[in-house]
Amino acid sequence: MADDGSASASPTGSVSGSPSPSPSPSPLPSYPELIKAAIAKIGGPNGSTKAAISDHIQASLSSGLPADHAALLSSHLASMSSSGELTFIDDLYSLPLIKRGRGRPPKPRLPGETGPRRTPSDGPRRPRGRPPKPRDPSAPEKVPRPRGRPPKSINGGSAEPTREKKQRGRPPKVRPQFAEVGFV
Repeated sequence: MADDGSASASPTGSVSGSPSPSPSPSPLPSYPELIKAAIAKIGGPNGSTKAAISDHIQASLSSGLPADHAALLSSHLASMSSSGELTFIDDLYSLPLIKRGRGRPPKPRLPGETGPRRTPSDGPRRPRGRPPKPRDPSAPEKVPRPRGRPPKSINGGSAEPTREKKQRGRPPKVRPQFAEVGFV
């Protein structure tokens, strides 16, 4: 036989490139999808038991379940509960609650709004507070003073040495001087 690059014949006489004539069975949904659908459909207040989930899957798929359905269901329930897809409390399986993130949720977009929203990583933002006054370029430059109270001077706390030191409290009562009376 000459091989011209086309599909070659097999010993049974069929061409290897053609599809097989036997019909393939309809694919079942995956077990995690079946389990989630069963828990959502049963909708118990606290969750669903393994037996209720198994009964619901058997009722929805009356034919085509594998022979080891119970083992497959147990292994999938265990793996889904360990990965966090399901919660398992007191022999009841339930779908986890939707957890909200911390902080304020983002504002909803309006239908006419276009363009991306501003995020902190977009670039520099405006500084907080009131903007500074415009500066006059011809004005002399200010010399900054140090913050806080100025330190006391060395010569007694006053910059003027000629002034008397002020006393604390109420001033003393002035006593009149007695005139000298001549006593002989």
